[in-house]
Amino acid sequence: MGYALTSKSQVTLPKAIRELLGVSPGQEIDYEALPDGRVVIFPVRRASTDNPFMPLLGIGQRKRPTDEIMRETRGEDWNR
Repeated sequence: MGYALTSKSQVTLPKAIRELLGVSPGQEIDYEALPDGRVVIFPVRRASTDNPFMPLLGIGQRKRPTDEIMRETRGEDWNR
C-alpha cells in the first residue's frame, strides 16, 4: 500500500508505524537514506544529560512560600 504526499510534500505515518516506533504527536523523528534507496525512520531520543532537570519537572510544591521551605531545610537563620 502506498501513501500520497500532500502539497507540502508531507506524509502521515500510519498508526501501526507510530506504535512500532513508540512515538506520539509532537515527538521528533529522524530518517536516514540508505545507499540502496530505502529510508530508515527512527524516533529522536534525547539523552538524559541534555537537561538534567527534566526528571524533576513538575514535582515541586508550589503552595508553600520559598522562605518557609528554606527555613525547613536550612534552619531558622537561613537568611543571615
